[in-house]
Amino acid sequence: MATGKDRQRQLAREHYERQMQRRVEREQKAKRTAIIGSSVGVVIVIGGIVAAVALLGGNDAGTDAASSPTASAADTAAPSASASAPAGPKPYDAATGTCDYVKDAGGGQVKDVGMPPAKVKTTPATKTMTFKTNLGDIVVELNNAKAPCTTNSLEFLAKKKYYDGSKCHRLGSGQFPMLQCGDPSAKADGKSQDGTGGPGYVMAEENLQGAQYKRGVMAMAKTQAPGSTGSQFFLVFGDIGLTPDYTPVGTITKGLDILDKVNKAGVIGDAGDGTGAPKQSVEIKDVTIASKS
Repeated sequence: MATGKDRQRQLAREHYERQMQRRVEREQKAKRTAIIGSSVGVVIVIGGIVAAVALLGGNDAGTDAASSPTASAADTAAPSASASAPAGPKPYDAATGTCDYVKDAGGGQVKDVGMPPAKVKTTPATKTMTFKTNLGDIVVELNNAKAPCTTNSLEFLAKKKYYDGSKCHRLGSGQFPMLQCGDPSAKADGKSQDGTGGPGYVMAEENLQGAQYKRGVMAMAKTQAPGSTGSQFFLVFGDIGLTPDYTPVGTITKGLDILDKVNKAGVIGDAGDGTGAPKQSVEIKDVTIASKS
């Protein structure tokens, strides 16, 4: 029969084990959320799943994204993005047809090309985004109807040649199968996998209801803070169990074979979360967006 002291020791041990289990669960949840980030102060994108998206930590990556995430998936292994102003940008206003793009108060290098026009249209429902890369074309069907502010921002940046000459800086595999891109200042040499740069503005996340990050999805990197989406994004070549916090902006219709090839080559400079700069360099040479006929 157990003594009083034995019972006290048993209760203390059970209490300690419960505390440790809760700690592990919190850390795992935080890592999944941060996978896609890209901002300063976020380990993710895009941000990463195991390490720090934030950018699927990244912005700016997603941010992600990216890392990351933002996503220290996003956001982490995820794409990550830079932090937004305390108030945060407002979501799309259907009554006035306007988007709220606000100055990014976070750190990171800025490639300033101005601010997108606030007035947008949700028609046509889809637009075609083509990334011309050193490995071939990657084509994405953008969901303009459900993510009009994000689509408008991408179109604005494409016209400004913002992405031209940039390299995708973060690759994940296994639990975080994504390639994070969209930071013109990021290095893809194994020395800097979680880019912190962006366009100097951020916007609210969109199209989050029921969002899933399956193979073929293009989503935006951000930090863990709401309203921190910028220019960084992640291209998903597997299935990622992220929470619905990163704007799914489109579907890859061509080029998944390119992503598979990049994934097969592996990473350099593993950040400790399974993500790193891709060994097979991916350079974005030109980006165009056209309305579908």
